[in-house]
Amino acid sequence: MDFSLTTDQQAVSDAVQKICAGFDDDYWLERDKSGEFPEDFYRAIADGGWLGIAMPEEYGGAGLGVTEAALMMHAVAGSSGAMSAASAIHLNIFGPHPIVVFGSDEQRKRWLPDLIEGRCKSCFGVTEADAGLNTTSIKTRADRTGDGYVINGKKIWTSCAQVADKILLLTRTTPKEECARPTEGMTLFYTDLNRDYCDVRLIPKMGRAAVDSNEVFIDALPVPLEDRIGDEGEGFRHLLHSLNPERILIAVEAIGIGQNALGRATQYAKDREVFDRPIGQNQSIQHPLAQSWMELEAAFLMAMRAASLYDDGKPCGIEANAAKYLGAEAGFQSCTRAVMTHGGMGYAKEYHVERLLREVLITRLAPVSPQLILCNIAEKALGLPKSY
Repeated sequence: MDFSLTTDQQAVSDAVQKICAGFDDDYWLERDKSGEFPEDFYRAIADGGWLGIAMPEEYGGAGLGVTEAALMMHAVAGSSGAMSAASAIHLNIFGPHPIVVFGSDEQRKRWLPDLIEGRCKSCFGVTEADAGLNTTSIKTRADRTGDGYVINGKKIWTSCAQVADKILLLTRTTPKEECARPTEGMTLFYTDLNRDYCDVRLIPKMGRAAVDSNEVFIDALPVPLEDRIGDEGEGFRHLLHSLNPERILIAVEAIGIGQNALGRATQYAKDREVFDRPIGQNQSIQHPLAQSWMELEAAFLMAMRAASLYDDGKPCGIEANAAKYLGAEAGFQSCTRAVMTHGGMGYAKEYHVERLLREVLITRLAPVSPQLILCNIAEKALGLPKSY
């Protein structure tokens, strides 16, 4: 059992870190203040060919696995950009996966090259305010017409909708009460985010200001039949192919942010002197930082295990959920400890750890809560009765 990265995997991490190094603390602090989308960072990643890291080579991608994508996103999140940098490109990495697996060859040729080359930005229209984590209770509906569908409904927490050209949209084509199982009767589309039929409203929020979050109100959006992914009524099953990779990527992003914060806290603990000695000499400072190092390393190993299982075509739901939980908790604790290590200066923007704390918090909340992951592990790993 070899836990070391291959030469090619290390090269992925090194190359992405080199790109990210061109966008320093000041760049991201300014984006945090202005809320401006980091277009030049997005362009640099696209021009490097990294948006297609896990896409098939025949459409311009690199044809690599979730393991390499995770190493890439770990490097991005571990840079000064933290979650703002990761979220600017996150959806391009995992979002199109249902197209790769269930789309027709015509759809893959039509959609994937634009995503890979960065000519097209996409957003993810799944979550609804009234449904929350109970995705089977979504109410956005797609009604069949002669040559396609008409979609009505509303979505929330749709990232990048202010700048997106396309939307991956989960709808109901059969009411839940008419289905044998609640996961049936949902259909997935990838279509134009046409502002003539979609009202995109910005949600002011705590952190990650450079990447917008939105409510999207959809009023009679016409969607051609050729924009439907897979069979009608199979959308939830198609969407599941994105969920485990997304959890793995969220895990490594949280870990990267936590390691960034830990590095800043460690350096501050070496440099800051109180009572004629560096504060890092005190065990009350040392021990929390040492604990974060262990927690982050352990979470990273779980994330790599989950990615390896996925790339080998093996079940990885338990491991992906565990990685997301462990990564988010370790990242949050590390950022909190970094602020505390800085004392009062941890509350000041100039040291950046307060920004990292605000940005890492989203990894605990989305795309699934820590409590629901605990329920899943209790059921799937321990065989306990389902609690919800």
